[in-house]
Amino acid sequence: MALEIIAGCVNCWACVSLCPHQAIIEAQPHFLIDPLRCTECVDAHATPQCAAICPVEGVIVDELGEPLNPPGSLSPPARVG
Repeated sequence: MALEIIAGCVNCWACVSLCPHQAIIEAQPHFLIDPLRCTECVDAHATPQCAAICPVEGVIVDELGEPLNPPGSLSPPARVG
């Protein structure tokens, strides 16, 4: 069980300090998550902290490759009227 940061990450550093297990590693061209340290925050938080703070949609994925912040999830709701 581990999350993955994929291409599209802009290395903004928002997630690094929030990871309770220091699983996020500075790398090029984007950050990586150490699968030996990542617990998806199940032991510390209700949701993965890296995904909760990530300002980029679709770059943090689960073990099935599904994005935790899928496209459109960070956009404000459309105004009606």
